[in-house]
Amino acid sequence: MNIETALNKLFALHQFGVKLGLDNIYKLLDRIGNPQKNIKGFHIAGSNGKGSTASFISSILQEAGFNVGLYTSPHFVKFNERIRINGIPIHDDFVRIFMTELDEYIELNSPTFFELTTAMAFKYFSDYKVDYVVIETGLGGRLDATNTFSPIASIITSISLEHTNILGNTLSEIAREKAGIIKNNSRAFISSLAPEAKQIFIEDARQKNSELIFMEDNLELYDDYIKIPYKNDYISLYKTPMQGVHQLRNASLAALTIINTLDEISINCVLNGINNVVKNTGIVGRYEIYNKSPRVIFDSAHNAEGVEIFLKEFAKEKNNYGKTTVIYGAMKDKNISDIIEKLIQNFDNILVTTIEYERAATIDELMKICKKAGISAIPLISPADYIKDYITNNEGNCLVVIGSIYILGEIKANLINNT
Repeated sequence: MNIETALNKLFALHQFGVKLGLDNIYKLLDRIGNPQKNIKGFHIAGSNGKGSTASFISSILQEAGFNVGLYTSPHFVKFNERIRINGIPIHDDFVRIFMTELDEYIELNSPTFFELTTAMAFKYFSDYKVDYVVIETGLGGRLDATNTFSPIASIITSISLEHTNILGNTLSEIAREKAGIIKNNSRAFISSLAPEAKQIFIEDARQKNSELIFMEDNLELYDDYIKIPYKNDYISLYKTPMQGVHQLRNASLAALTIINTLDEISINCVLNGINNVVKNTGIVGRYEIYNKSPRVIFDSAHNAEGVEIFLKEFAKEKNNYGKTTVIYGAMKDKNISDIIEKLIQNFDNILVTTIEYERAATIDELMKICKKAGISAIPLISPADYIKDYITNNEGNCLVVIGSIYILGEIKANLINNT
C-alpha cells in the first residue's frame, strides 16, 4: 500500500461519522499494543483555543529541551500536520505501514477516521519515545477517542454552545462532556468560564478528588498584558506571534499549566516557547496574514464565539482599509445564521463558499440562510482564483477568509498548488 492509497483508505472512514464511546478505540489500541500506556503529557479540551494552547505548551516544552509529540485536528493543508514531533509532521512511511498492517482489521471492525488517527498518533509517539505529548480532543471530551491515556494535567480552554446535536443544548451539558477528560486524583487548569459551566467543573472535581486551577484566580489579567506568578517572581506577557488578546490568554494558560506542573521549566523557556510557537509547531490559520498589501487574512474561527473574538481583534485595523470583504464557509452543524449576521455587520461584502465534504454546508444552503436573514451574499465557486485576482486588483482594501479550517485548508492548498 502506497501513501496515496493509505490516505484514501483513511479518509474513506469519514463515512462512519462520529461514534462517541471508548469501546472501539480501546479495542483498536489493544490490537496495536496499547501505546497510550507508554506516553505522558497534557490533554486539552475546549470549544475555542485548544489548538493554540496545545501549540504553546508544546513550544515551551521544546524550548526546555524535551522531545514533544503534538496531536491536533483538523489539519490545515496536509494530513501529516495532525501528528508532529518537535514540529515535524509524521513521516509518510509511518502512515503507510500503519495503514497496511491494519488493513484487515479496518475491514472487519470499521473504526472511524478519528479513532484510527488517534491510535496512529499514540503509536507514533510511543515508538519514537517522546518525553511528553500534548493531545487535543476532537469532539467533547468524556467519550472522545483521545480520552484513553492518563495525562499529568488536563486543560480546558473555553466552553461555548457547539455540536449541540451531540454534546448537549446548554453550557452545563457541554461542560459536563468537556470535564470528562479530568481524571481521578489529578489536576486541571481551567480558562475563564461562564458561571454555569464553572460550577459543573467544581462539582466534577469534587467527585473525582481532583484539583482545579482557574486562570482568573492565579493570574493578573490586564487589558493588554498578563502577569503570571512564578516562584518569587512574575512572567509578564504582552504579545504573542499570533495576533489577538485571546492568544495572549491562550499563551498564559499554557504557561500557567507548565510552570505549575514541571519544576525544571525556566522563565526563559516559557518566554522563548511563546515567542517561537510558530517556528516550533508550524501552527497556522490563527489571524494569519497571508498577504500584506492588499491585506488578506486567514482565520479558522469556526463558531460564533470564535468569530466574535476575531471581529474584536479585526476592529483594531478595519478603518485602515477602503473596502472590506469576507469569504465564509462552514460545517453544517454550526450556528451559521448567527455567524453570518455578525459578519455582515463588519464587512462591506460577503461571499460564501464550500468544499466537497459531506459535513460542509453547500453554497445553496448558505445562500438560503443569507436570503432568509435579508443578507445579500455572493456565491463563490473558486475561492483560490478569487483571492489571486483580489491580490492583484485591490490595493488598499482587505479580504478575510474565515470559517471551518477544512475549507480554509483546501483554499490554501489550491493557492499553493496553483502558484
